[in-house]
Amino acid sequence: MPDLDLAAIGNCQIASLLDRKARMVWTCLPRLDGDPVFCSLLQNAEEPTAGFFDVQLRGLQQTEQAYRRNTAIVETVLADDQGRKIEVVDFAPRFPLFGRSYRPAMLIRRIRPLVGTPHIRIRLRPLAQYGSRAPTLTQGSNHIRYLLEDQVLRLTTDASTSAVLEERAFVLEEPITLILGPDEPVTEAPSVLGRRFLEQTTAYWQAWVRGLTIPLEWQEAVIRAAITLKLCTFEDTGAVVAAMTTSIPEAPDTIRTWDYRYCWLRDAYFVVRAMNRLGATKTMESYLRFLMDIAAESGDNHLQPVYGITGSARLQERILDSLPGYRGMGPVRVGNQAHEQIQNDVYGAVVLASMQSFFDERLVHSGGVDAYHRLEVLGEEAVRRFDQPDAGPWEYRGRARVHTFSAVMCWSACDRLCRIARVLGLDERAAHWGAEADRLHAAICKEAWSEERGAFVESFGGDSLDASMLLLHDLRFLEADDPRFRSTVEVIEKELRRGDYLFRYSANDDFGAPETAFTVCTFWFISALVALGRREEARELFEHLLARRNRVGLLSEDLHPVTHELWGNFPQTYSMMGIIHSAMLLSRPWEDAV
Repeated sequence: MPDLDLAAIGNCQIASLLDRKARMVWTCLPRLDGDPVFCSLLQNAEEPTAGFFDVQLRGLQQTEQAYRRNTAIVETVLADDQGRKIEVVDFAPRFPLFGRSYRPAMLIRRIRPLVGTPHIRIRLRPLAQYGSRAPTLTQGSNHIRYLLEDQVLRLTTDASTSAVLEERAFVLEEPITLILGPDEPVTEAPSVLGRRFLEQTTAYWQAWVRGLTIPLEWQEAVIRAAITLKLCTFEDTGAVVAAMTTSIPEAPDTIRTWDYRYCWLRDAYFVVRAMNRLGATKTMESYLRFLMDIAAESGDNHLQPVYGITGSARLQERILDSLPGYRGMGPVRVGNQAHEQIQNDVYGAVVLASMQSFFDERLVHSGGVDAYHRLEVLGEEAVRRFDQPDAGPWEYRGRARVHTFSAVMCWSACDRLCRIARVLGLDERAAHWGAEADRLHAAICKEAWSEERGAFVESFGGDSLDASMLLLHDLRFLEADDPRFRSTVEVIEKELRRGDYLFRYSANDDFGAPETAFTVCTFWFISALVALGRREEARELFEHLLARRNRVGLLSEDLHPVTHELWGNFPQTYSMMGIIHSAMLLSRPWEDAV
């Protein structure tokens, strides 16, 4: 059956997920939130009838798959029962061209024989309208056109187009190249273009990685996480998607299936912060442009928790009947109802994401007084909303409370506006925001601290625990030596820890009790342990999480506490961000290497 042992390729315009046999099982075109022309990941079949692009090797016996070092290029070796082998190289072109980033909605697949004379079959079966319609095909001398509902794909190849159309097996005697992209002529030999684009894309990714500031330990894990986060950005606008997929259930047989191909302001802040720590500041600059465009469009200073990757505000959620779902576990959803929710933490998330631009002299577009005044408007909204009910960070659909995390994020907006004002020499504004931060801090401590539980609780006046309270030190709300922080961490550990995982909460929500651990919560726990000086425990937990990654180093949204299987949308930016943040906290210094 389908699983999440998948590799991701992409170019910040599109992305594709490949299984261990090099079958493309999920690919949205012409952008990250587009129609999935390959959608077999959400079909309940080990051998789906359509919605994929694969290379079948007769007598397949063994597979090996890995990323080309420090790139987003996947190399898969397939071996048959006679020892014959082929190599399949998959990538989406990305490199500088004419002073811009060349990132077409194109996938390139290069296949070459390694041992013997293997027999292969190429099967290219795209679908339209979320798996509901097959394309109309036309054939040229060296290309095939797939007429889908709203787009036309062209496969250009130096292989036999008849063999591809008829899915007829043939002997692979020399390398072949398949270029799948827009309906535009390829004006050079496919093999030449494929080789050139591969070299240029390899050079791009390796140069990008060389510019990262990485820790001494766990370098491979951090690099893979950074590349994956980069693949989850939509460069045209600067948006950061929460994941590449929709409707992968959070646990077996649950209806918790959501569409994550959109930009949550909260998630994006954590991603941007992780990338900033690696020195990849261009992600932040692009995301800030996305934020400013959203703020300008809103007009009334109201921010939604989530937007489309082009900045669209309406993400109408609907359920499809054309796809059965991952392992048949529907429903499959498109859109996300969270765009209608009130989540008051978003104002703090925007201010926090913007903060480095006022301090970092490397940036081309650094923050100034005008940008600061635009942020102040959001700070005023944070002050108005910090003690108002909302859906909270976990997006409860059936109730609203004054969630402590949202209140703390509103306090963060005030606190950071005070700090930025000092840097800009705006003493009066610094005093104003400092006073507001003090007022909010006192109110939160009064309303959210539970003497009975000995912890900061999920909501004002409540008694439930929430893993987001592990961030109180990380967000600078409490010092590490504050006894309230230590007590909060210890109480959360006692109630929400399941083996080596932290649940986000244990109380029933709109859909019952959670069954899997939200992966980033364990990373938050690791950060809290480091703050409390429990460093060796934190390292042990981190190593455990790294062992839960799939074979190419990727994580999804959730982990099953018993089977350790990956669940939830994939690859999850929250989870990949956690790898970077924890590694930076825990790694030995570079001086220890010499």
